[in-house]
Amino acid sequence: MDTPSRSNPTVWQSAAAWSPMLWGSMAAFGTYFCMYAFRKPFTVIDYDDLTAWGWGYKTVAVAAQVFGYMVSKFLGIKVLSELPTNRRAISIIGLILFAELALIGFGLVPAPYNLICLVLNGLPLGMVFGLVLGFLEGRKQTEALAAILCTSFILSDGVTKSVGKGLLDMGVPGFWMPASAGALFLLPLFGFVWMLRQIPPPSEADIEARSERTPLTSQERRAFFSRYAWGLTPLLVMYLLVTIVRSVRSDFAPQLWESLGVATTPELFSYSELWVGLGVTLANGAAMLVSDNYRGFKLALATCSIGFAILLMSTYGQHVGLISPFLFMVLIGVGLYLPYVATHTTIFERLIAMTRDRGNLVHLMYLADSIGYLGYVGVMLTKNAFQPGGDFMAFFRPTCYAVGLVSLLCMIGCQCYFSLRASRQTLAPPPIPIEQPAT
Repeated sequence: MDTPSRSNPTVWQSAAAWSPMLWGSMAAFGTYFCMYAFRKPFTVIDYDDLTAWGWGYKTVAVAAQVFGYMVSKFLGIKVLSELPTNRRAISIIGLILFAELALIGFGLVPAPYNLICLVLNGLPLGMVFGLVLGFLEGRKQTEALAAILCTSFILSDGVTKSVGKGLLDMGVPGFWMPASAGALFLLPLFGFVWMLRQIPPPSEADIEARSERTPLTSQERRAFFSRYAWGLTPLLVMYLLVTIVRSVRSDFAPQLWESLGVATTPELFSYSELWVGLGVTLANGAAMLVSDNYRGFKLALATCSIGFAILLMSTYGQHVGLISPFLFMVLIGVGLYLPYVATHTTIFERLIAMTRDRGNLVHLMYLADSIGYLGYVGVMLTKNAFQPGGDFMAFFRPTCYAVGLVSLLCMIGCQCYFSLRASRQTLAPPPIPIEQPAT
């Protein structure tokens, strides 16, 4: 079994001498941090002298991996929503090993045909987040736990790129560097997954505060979305836009730094993301202090709006020369990750809790992620087709302006919808009719 029973916590007590929250935070953070070593290091290579069937090799490489990642998100809507809890840990291990084998293929197969290996690499990795999140949802501390989990992909994005850059500087061949970076993180990954297995299920107090989370059938997933479609749709649009810009900033960080006139070093990626991760974790983790689910939901929407205001102001500040390149990259990261992480930690979690509807966080996150990564693949291919080799800031800056403005409108629409439902006292799902026995 992946988790000890609620009535027998001895496994947990013997495995963790620390508090359950600290143990769970370390387990989730470490597992997903290690996962990024199998996903991101290849993006630190410029591949300037390579093309793939007439297109820029790096853009196609990023799109190839994200395509596999996107397909994984679509599959995860069904697979992870229905997966029994006792199969989570072994699934994480199997998926990571498959991803590492794909990276070995990336080194073995000649370019550009090795791009298919990046598709295979992204295909399993897209499900890892949902498996880890499944250990954390439905608890009174979910926001704090999920915020720390999300900090892992902010910090690991920079750290694993630094590891990749360091391996290149040590002379590791470019196409073999991603597999080498992943191999360094295999052993700690196994340890963190073992820690995940010791986390007990939500307590009775957690269920009372946040509702019980259960696997969902396809009919139940469709029914949930249809009940809240007018509120969920602007959330999904916002998440789509944020995913696109966040992913561009992440996957093309070397090009962004270069367009800002900054020479990249191995430590630069880690240092900039350290400040982003600290600010975003504190802001989103604080939602745990709000016990009322509706107020917590509204606070998360406000946090998103603040993020978009930071995004717009920092883009304008860089545009007119008011802020330095380093401050711009940090503020852009904060502006994008505030709504991105709030969606992971609070918005969907509190939506389920305040409606008391039958649902789970993983289902909604994978619905949002699948749409987000589908949009990102389209944007990358469009950029490569219409602006190959152009100044990256000329593409990035107007995109930030558009995303900030449209997303603010989405937040206003979502706030109005759920405020109206709350005023009419229709947040809870309709009661299930009880059949009366025939007389």
